Amino acid sequence: MSTPNIVTKLPKVGTTIFTVMSALASEKGAVNLGQGFPDFHCDPALVDAVTRAMQDGLNQYPPMAGVLPLREAIADKVERLYGHRYDPVSEITVTAGATQGILTSVLCAVHPGDEVVVIEPVYDCYVPAIELAGGVPVFVQMEVGAAGYSIPWDKVRAAVTPKTRMIMVNTPHNPTGSVMRASDVDALAEIVRGTDILILSDEVYEHMVFDGQPHESLARHPELAERSFINSSFGKTYHVTGWKVGYVAAPAALTAEFRKVHQFNVFTVNTPVQYGLAEYMKNPAPYLDLPAFYQRKRDLFRAGLANTRFELLPSQGTYFQCVKYDAISDQSEAEFCKWLTSEIGVAAIPVSAFYNTPKESGIVRFCFAKKDETLQLALDRLAKL
Repeated sequence: MSTPNIVTKLPKVGTTIFTVMSALASEKGAVNLGQGFPDFHCDPALVDAVTRAMQDGLNQYPPMAGVLPLREAIADKVERLYGHRYDPVSEITVTAGATQGILTSVLCAVHPGDEVVVIEPVYDCYVPAIELAGGVPVFVQMEVGAAGYSIPWDKVRAAVTPKTRMIMVNTPHNPTGSVMRASDVDALAEIVRGTDILILSDEVYEHMVFDGQPHESLARHPELAERSFINSSFGKTYHVTGWKVGYVAAPAALTAEFRKVHQFNVFTVNTPVQYGLAEYMKNPAPYLDLPAFYQRKRDLFRAGLANTRFELLPSQGTYFQCVKYDAISDQSEAEFCKWLTSEIGVAAIPVSAFYNTPKESGIVRFCFAKKDETLQLALDRLAKL
């Protein structure tokens, strides 16, 4: 007996650089600043709220779209922050994390042969979602200069064809730490105006925008909100990435199609966690205070990196810091990260891993969502460079 052959649907997908670097960091005892998640605990009050929900017997299947108290809390938050009121009944769906929200947004809207504009560098779940839907990714690369990364909107416009079904954007942006400004949103609106193009807006780092700048959620802009699937993540906001809970906000017509797929790829999401989040969201301070929380960590990390030979790129949002290392090495990004992990004892991620065809820019990404002592240990080691 032998296992029958199976033809892969994702021939380009293999072991990710994140897995490789985390394994190497563990083997070498390195400080892992490659992992894009915190090494500190969430607020005990959130755990208590979820625990109470479990103890109160809220452990059976919830409604497919999510429990109504949580959807109402989400709608209230979005309206307070961005001025757009989503109907919690027909326009907000609780998801098993943002990756599921992104996959479901694509699967419900993209048909075989449809083109989807993707802006690189790009998080690794976007392109497989497009390919599973039978779509065709069309890549536009961000430009990088002294002011950091920016989107060349003229090239985005040039990438649009009659076959374009969707444009995917991400702000604040992983891996670059850049954010879209009002001028970027205006440029996007001009491109899609008068078309049937949909937008998938990945806003999982929405509460990590620094230096007093606003998060330019597409929910702020009615012209774009009416054609957008907006994805967000409780895991990022509340330091509970392992809980895998997020949401998608979209107009009723788009949400109806989204839920047709959602009900069959996850059906619904962890019940007590939803009730716990709904209770916890009654206090807005945790997400309102998050920009200052992470800005302090960013500033601590950047101040330490100033004592190294890295060239720092701007970090306008997220919990990532990109650096150029050409004053240190002429190795490829992947080889430099392996050397940095093995010989210096600090793990990073090559930005080249975020391109469909790896592009060497001499830039790597660090994550500063770590305890201060973790960051200081990493900085002490990097000071040797």
